Formats: sequence, C-alpha cells, structure tokens
Amino acid sequence: MKKPLIALGLLVVLALGAWAWMHQRDKGPDGALVLYGNVDIRQVALAFDGSGRVADMQVDEGDAVQAGQVLATLDTQTLTLQTEQAQAQIGVQQQNLLRLKNGSRPEELAQARSGYAAAQADAERARKDLARLQGIAAQTEHRGVSAQELDRAQAAAQVADAQAAQKRDALRLTEIGPRKEDIAAAEAQLKASEAQLALLQHQVSQGQLVSPSDAVVRSRLLEPGDMATPQKPAYALAITEPKWVRVYVGEPDLGKVKPGQAARVTTDSAPGQSIAGKVGYISSVAEFTPKSVQTEELRTSLVYEVRVIVEDKDNALRLGQPATVVLSNGDAP
Repeated sequence: MKKPLIALGLLVVLALGAWAWMHQRDKGPDGALVLYGNVDIRQVALAFDGSGRVADMQVDEGDAVQAGQVLATLDTQTLTLQTEQAQAQIGVQQQNLLRLKNGSRPEELAQARSGYAAAQADAERARKDLARLQGIAAQTEHRGVSAQELDRAQAAAQVADAQAAQKRDALRLTEIGPRKEDIAAAEAQLKASEAQLALLQHQVSQGQLVSPSDAVVRSRLLEPGDMATPQKPAYALAITEPKWVRVYVGEPDLGKVKPGQAARVTTDSAPGQSIAGKVGYISSVAEFTPKSVQTEELRTSLVYEVRVIVEDKDNALRLGQPATVVLSNGDAP
C-alpha cells in the first residue's frame, strides 16, 4: 500500500512542478507577458470592373507594387472608337445649340424682309389686275372680259394675298428667333450626349487594373488573351502595411493588456532580432482558442483576440509566420 501512495505523491509533485514551469515560461523579464501567435495581413482579390479580353499583365508573383500602379490592361479599342464617335456628335450638338441661342443672323432677317416685300408687291399687282378686269367687265356689261378671266384674276389675287401673309409670318418668326422649348431640348440632348461620353471614358479607364495600395503580388490568376470579368480576379495582393501579429490572451491576463501598450515581436527565423510594435485591438468577446495557435494552455479555455501592430520596415515578417510577442509592463518595451 505504501508504494502506490509514494508513486501517487511523486506524480502530484511532478504535475505541480510542470505547471509551475509552464506558468513561468509565459512570463518574460520583469513579469512581462509573453504571447504566441501568427503574422496576419490584409489581402485583396483584384478584378477588372468590366468585361473584356486581357491585353497585358505587367507584374508577376512576388513583385512589389505601388499604390496607383497599373498592373494589367484590357483591349479597349471598341470603346475608344465609340468615345471618338460620341465626341464628334457632341461637337455637332454644341454648334446647333449655339445657333439656336444666337438667333437669326442679319442676313436671314434681310432675306425674310425682302421675301415679304416681294410677296406684298405680287399681291398688290394681282389686286390691280383683278380691279382692272372688273372695271372692263362693268363698262362692257361683261362682254369685254369673260367670266373665266375674272375667276382666274380673282384666284390669283387670293393666292398672292395668302403668300404675302405667309411671308409676313415667316419674317415675324425670324425676328423673334428660336423658341425657348427648342433651346431647352437642344441643351438636354447635349447633356445626354455628354453623359454618354463620360460613361464611355469611364469604361475605357476601367480597362486599366490599378493597385489600390502598396502591396506584394501573391498570385497571378489571368494571362493575356483570357476573358476577364468582375467575378474573376486577375491578381491576389498581400497588403504589406499595416501588418500585425494575432495573439490570444486568457482571461486572467486580460487586465495586463491595454490599447497602445508597447510590445516586442520575435520569430524562430531571427530569434535574436526583435521588431517593435504596440497593441492595436483587443476583442470584447471571448472565444475558444483556435487550433492554429500554439499555446501552453488548454485548448478548451476561453481567450480574447489581441492584434499587435508591428513596424516591419525591413519586411521580415510573412503571412502566417509564427511569432512570439512580449508585452511590457510600462509604456515602453
């Protein structure tokens, strides 16, 4: 009976020693908190806004790109021709609107007045011819002029009067100028054409795939000659700034972590070199420890996610890389 009791006591002592040793490993110098996690960055699946055939892919995997840099282009020859056609139509509509706003030219007014004067002269002559024939008919008791001649003269006088009235109305319209409704319609048509041109120009500009920020190309997913769509990414980019280490803190140590708290980050690939950082985000909701996190605690325990923003000027950290974070007690690491 004594031997089993002795063995059980030894197991308890060893367990307590192991727990104390593990607990001590999570404490750095001066009681600093040591956490373990992985490097994380934002990623972008970059696709063209429109559809078309890929004309050029300018960067490859691993290339560093700058914000605003053109990464790929589509064949936009058809859209370019449509843009030129729309520009020509706008030029015609602009001249038409200018003509309406300027009104009638002096030459047009002079022409309208001359036409009205000529029509008045014709009407006056037709009336005199009719009056003369009517006088002859009255003097000769309708024997000197036939009824047909009188009818023709009367009809000619009516036609001349109508033509004179038409020329008078045309002169009045020329003097007044275009209607306001016609000018408004021309302006609206011009605006519609300008909007169509802007749309075509925007579609042409969308033929260039531009990097939204400084990043590194992770994947090149299309090649020249492929058909691109908004649903089919052309590149996968890894945004290198900001970069952070995602760690998890147990509830007993949560009070030791504060936003803006200074930190030092090290990796197994460079254990003697540390990278400065600070606590940027502390989750307000507890969660189970992810299986990907290598901790010394039980995986069933509840933890809080913490993001430690790092200043990786030498771009030494890589996505998913395991890292060790040491949080200092004060403001300085």
